[in-house]
Amino acid sequence: MKSFKYLWLVLLALPLLTIAADKKTPDNLEPLEEVPPPPKVIDGEVLEGEPQVTIRKKGAETIEEYRINGEMYMMKVTPEHGVPYYLHKEDQQGGWVNIGPNPPMSIPKWILFRF
Repeated sequence: MKSFKYLWLVLLALPLLTIAADKKTPDNLEPLEEVPPPPKVIDGEVLEGEPQVTIRKKGAETIEEYRINGEMYMMKVTPEHGVPYYLHKEDQQGGWVNIGPNPPMSIPKWILFRF
């Protein structure tokens, strides 16, 4: 009895498959224009173009400021004597975090109570 159910299903689907196979593509098809890649998005904001780099001299050290859409997100500090290190924003409200020869101390930011 089950085999008859499947047989009916196959018999009903067979005409649909032959109709789909008989369709031919038209001869006057033209290729679509090339679609540009989607914009880069970080934290819901669209990033446009390359980052702007501003190089400043402060005494004997060099500071390179990296900005996207006018907002500074990273600095590279090269002291006169020593190893260069990077400062970057930890999050939108946070301060600057040092990534360099001495790794920063990890401070937990758990929310225990909210009033």
